Order: sequence, then structure tokens, then C-alpha cells
Amino acid sequence: MASKLQPINRNPPPNNRQLLILLGLFLGFIVSILWIVGLIANSLIWVIPPSVEQQLGAVIVPAYEKLAQPSPTQDTLNQLLNRLETKLPPEQKQQRDYQILYIPQPTVNALALPGDRIIIFAGLLDQVESENELMMILGHELGHFANRDHLRGLGYQILVQVAFSYFFGDTGWWSSSVASGVEAVTKAQFSQSQETQADQFGLNLLQSTYGHVAGATDFFTRLNQQRNLDIAFLASHPAPGKRVVELQRLIKELNYTTKERSPLPKAIANLKS
Repeated sequence: MASKLQPINRNPPPNNRQLLILLGLFLGFIVSILWIVGLIANSLIWVIPPSVEQQLGAVIVPAYEKLAQPSPTQDTLNQLLNRLETKLPPEQKQQRDYQILYIPQPTVNALALPGDRIIIFAGLLDQVESENELMMILGHELGHFANRDHLRGLGYQILVQVAFSYFFGDTGWWSSSVASGVEAVTKAQFSQSQETQADQFGLNLLQSTYGHVAGATDFFTRLNQQRNLDIAFLASHPAPGKRVVELQRLIKELNYTTKERSPLPKAIANLKS
């Protein structure tokens, strides 16, 4: 009797090499998608108008307004900010209403929020020793607005939702989805290049305001000497030592000079007593 013919397997199981190729293709596809989403998000940054930012701020800012303390300190900070605003290019002032919220907490940090708000914590003011270095910090935060870094901190998902809301008029998701932006902005960590651009923006404002850049590196130098401290500023910003080096390079490159520092305004200096 003839032996029974075995069926031929025309689809043999994949070998290890084929599995690795498939895995590589899959991972490459995921990376490509993330890269495309990143490009889209970065493009959306520049098409979101200030009016939509104000709507974002209406959801995010109240969480900080509850913590803020109207006071001579907050008034003085806004007076300093107004001085810097007079030096901003016209396009940076259109449809803008920059204001500072002073929060009397020991956190050493500053934030730029959608809605043209800058958050300054008492712990940061306790670190500064001259008006000039405080103005450098405020100028730096204005630099984040100029480069729209404060929107990048919201994350891709929220940015895409904001853009869709703007172009298609769907605002029903704001109260539920954008609320998560409070945590996103608080924990946002800008890249070294973003911080460098904001530092240069602040440096130029400092030069325009005082005619020199004394105090530009003081705050970062001081933080660099306090590495053992658990400071929120260090957690959300690149290493201060690197920023000092980069600022010193910019100062030399731009031929900026340093002169005598101005003392802190009384309302802020009194916080230290």
C-alpha cells in the first residue's frame, strides 16, 4: 500500500529573523506617528490665536488665583512687569494682558500660563537679591510667551483639542479636558533650547531696560550652589550651571556690559526681614 501523502505546509511559521523585522517595522511605524504628531503639535502652536489662549487661561488660571494673595508685593511685581512690557516688540503686546499672580508659598519657581499670567512664588522672591536679577526672571517668563512654550507644556492631546475647538467651534470639552492642563503646566519641563531662547529674550529685555545686564546670571549662580535643596525650579528647568555658562557666552557675544545693580523694591525686600 502506498504511503499516505502528507499535506504540504505552504505557510511555515516565521523564523526569528522575520519576527525581528516585523517588530522593527512596527516600532518604526510608531516612532513615525509620534514624529508626525509632534510636527503637527508644533505647527498648531503658532496658529492658536491669543483669544483662544484666553479661553484656556479661563480654565487653568483660576486654580492659581485661589492661591494668590493681592498685596503690595503683587502690585510691585506687576509694576516691574509693566516696565518690561514697554520694551517688548509690538507683536508681543498685541491682544495681550500680562499680569503676575503672587503666591505666598515657599516653592522656588515661576510659571508662564495660558491667559497671559505669570506665577511667582514667595520662595523665589526669597532667593533674589537685586531688582535686576528679578527682572531677568520676569523677562525669561515673557520669553516663554514669545516662543509659545507655555502652550507646548500643555501636551499634544490638549493642543490638538484646542485647535479643533478653534477651527470647528466645539467648546464642550473645555471644562473636562483642559482642567488637566493645570497639572500639565505645573509639571512642564522645557528643553535646553527653549530655556536658552527664553534666557536670551530676558537678557535682551534686561539690556533694553537698564542699558546693561548686571544680575543676569545671579539667580542661576546661586541655585547652582544650592544643589542639596529640593527646589521645584531645578526639577522643571535645565541645570542652572549650564545656563550660567550659556548666558555668559551670550553676554560676551552681544558685547553687553554690566554695571551697578539696583536694589530690590521695598515691598519685596521687606519679605526677607
